[in-house]
This record gives sequence, C-alpha cells and structure tokens, in this order.
Amino acid sequence: QVQLVESGGGLVQTGGSLRLACVYPGRFRTYATAWFRQAPGKDREFVAAISWSGDRTPYPDFVQGRFTITRDHTKTIVFLQMNSLKPEDTAVYFCNTVPPRPNWGNGTLVTVSS
Repeated sequence: QVQLVESGGGLVQTGGSLRLACVYPGRFRTYATAWFRQAPGKDREFVAAISWSGDRTPYPDFVQGRFTITRDHTKTIVFLQMNSLKPEDTAVYFCNTVPPRPNWGNGTLVTVSS
C-alpha cells in the first residue's frame, strides 16, 4: 500500500527549475523524510533529507546549492525545489521516510533536456 505520494515532475530544459511535492500521512509527521532518485539503468540514490523538525537538511555534494528541501507539517507535504537542473538530474524521484519503508510510491519523472 502506497503511503507517500510524489508529484511535480515534468520536462524542463537545462538550467530550469521544478518543485516536487511529497504528501505523507499525518502519522509520519515525526519521521525524517528524504528524496531519492533512480535514473535508467542505475541504482536508486539519495538526494536530500529533512528532519521532522526541519532543522537538519543534509544533501549529497552533487545537489548542494541547487536543491532545497522543506516541509510543511500543517499540510503534511515535503517539497524539493530543484534549480539549475542538468541532464544528469533526469530520473524518477521518490520520497520516503528515514529509514525508508519497504513500500515505495510510483515516483515522479523529471526529464532535463540538453
């Protein structure tokens, strides 16, 4: 059963921006939440995370300074603002709790054209 729902993906040109949204059930409010992505033929990789309080937001080096993760507990949504997108950012983006639950959602496809 899918419990986190991703949206906001699409086609964008190099240098463009997108904002992804992850809606989660209220009972997950005290969990850290993370974004992951999986490009064709590659393993799923970590993109960003946010603590339940929102005060810790670790990122890997390859998105540092370009992606920003935020959360709105009132609406139980986690956002991923992606700026300065590159073709190598093309992937299906997923959200999950930290640690990840076994049931992943369908993700949302981000395609960055060169």
